[in-house]
Amino acid sequence: MYFGLSDDQIFFQENVSKFLADQASLDVIKLISDGGNDTKKADIQRGLINLGINGLLIPEKYGGLGLDLLFATAVSQSLGSGVAPVSFTGSYVMAPIAINEGGNDGQKSKYLSGIADNAIKFGVAFTEYVGSRENAHISINNDRVSGSALFTLDIEESTHLLVSNQNGKIGIVETNHKGVEVIKLTTIDKTRNFSEILFNDVDIDILEKTISNDVAIKKSIDAGRIILSADSIGASQTLIDKAVEYSKERKQFGRFIGSFQAVKHMCAEMTADLEPCYALLWHAAHAFDSMPDEARLMACQTKSHTSEVAKVIAKKATEVHGGMGFTDLMGIHYWFKRIGLNRQLLGSPELIREEAAKIQGF
Repeated sequence: MYFGLSDDQIFFQENVSKFLADQASLDVIKLISDGGNDTKKADIQRGLINLGINGLLIPEKYGGLGLDLLFATAVSQSLGSGVAPVSFTGSYVMAPIAINEGGNDGQKSKYLSGIADNAIKFGVAFTEYVGSRENAHISINNDRVSGSALFTLDIEESTHLLVSNQNGKIGIVETNHKGVEVIKLTTIDKTRNFSEILFNDVDIDILEKTISNDVAIKKSIDAGRIILSADSIGASQTLIDKAVEYSKERKQFGRFIGSFQAVKHMCAEMTADLEPCYALLWHAAHAFDSMPDEARLMACQTKSHTSEVAKVIAKKATEVHGGMGFTDLMGIHYWFKRIGLNRQLLGSPELIREEAAKIQGF
């Protein structure tokens, strides 16, 4: 029995890949990463919106495509492969799931329809629930929120923010509220932007169902972890492809380096390590929608394992390129750094393994 992506999922994935190949070449990525072309970055985001990435997970009755997480996973692989400088994980995966699971009918209609129409874009500030830093705290009382949230996802051009306290209560804040301060963070990954958000007694619209339980935030975070895993797998595959291609072109001592046993073994090891990750990823995405008893554990295992595998592949692929791999000329570092940051977002492998242990009752 073959377990993999359907023809429709592959078609969607290939359309995203072709668009990025045409509109987001390595030269464009370099320019955007240096802060030199925000217009082009916005054009790439709009182009992907036109392909429908904003409505993937939104039910049809709210104007979306009503697809499952496996479709979003297929798209995320392409985004990681092309180190796309766009919003996706927070705005178009975590936010729709959190609102659909935690909102009442009125909130769903307002916010999900807004996302589908591209009238509303969410940033996601869930670090208080995943693991906040010392002296950082989100306080939600009487429809007001105060505190700070580090590493907010997809803040660029956002109209609203999803914010959670440590108990999983989720609320929605307008980004342009006078009590909201956005502090841009500097990370190793220049293809995406992350921010710290300060809330000073800001009006907040609490998602009704999250008042009594934390189902919505757990599902949202699980989905985010699966999507980040897909992004890292896509980036890893590109690094392997680039390493193999380079080994066929680069000569040393009059021979192509790909003919050296050490280089061949490194490329084979990378491929052998990555291949099982696809099945793990796809099963986790399938379980998210179809196997609720396994979903949380699979999300944890997928994120922790693929993070470790991708880290090793990033290292080996760079080594295959030799000294050139450390230069900006080859651009390998964009995928390397993306994998490195994905490893930490929404929980490091160590933190997530601890969660997996608790899920299993250890």
